[in-house]
Amino acid sequence: MTREERYHFILDYFRKKLPNVNTELHFGSSFQLLVATLLSAQCTDKRINQITPELFKHYPDAASMGKAEVEDVFEYIRTVSYPNAKAKHLVEMARMLVADFGGEVPDGLQNLMKLPGVGRKTANVLQAVWFGRAAMAVDTHVYRVSHRMGLVPKTANTPLKVEEYLMKHIPQSDIPDAHHWLLLHGRYVCKSARPECEKCFFDQYCPKLLEGSKL
Repeated sequence: MTREERYHFILDYFRKKLPNVNTELHFGSSFQLLVATLLSAQCTDKRINQITPELFKHYPDAASMGKAEVEDVFEYIRTVSYPNAKAKHLVEMARMLVADFGGEVPDGLQNLMKLPGVGRKTANVLQAVWFGRAAMAVDTHVYRVSHRMGLVPKTANTPLKVEEYLMKHIPQSDIPDAHHWLLLHGRYVCKSARPECEKCFFDQYCPKLLEGSKL
């Protein structure tokens, strides 16, 4: 099976299997999606969904979080990974949103990446999930699955290179969903330490390129 054939096969499967797919993070606004996505770095969505209801109860928008002290926000997120750095980023991010963007989450990759704590992956999540753009967020799951399943060459050895390669080979209309398809496949089937190949629909077609598949 050529790489092009593999793309067609995998995308056709996911279109039928998961036609309506979205992030597993819980949110009620663009600001809350941004906060949840920032918090989810090196942490599970399940854990983030456990702590954000109380966080959003006290700080539902940029204006309220921007008035908070870092120590106050820390108390609500202390059980996530890197809580000190994330609390600092959240407060600084909220204050910049108020000062520079009228308290609203801005559209556009470059504007989003100006915000404290927001890298390319987080910005792409907002672009795809909230703004409906054809943006491919590459996290550890997407990176791993793309390599293991032979969707990208070994030379695509950074998240940006994987993103650019996927963007070239996935139809634009599929790109927002494709991020979730690959992410969920990595989270529940093609796991980092112990991929469950026996449960995988693609088992007999997958080249299983495990070497160099992890960030």
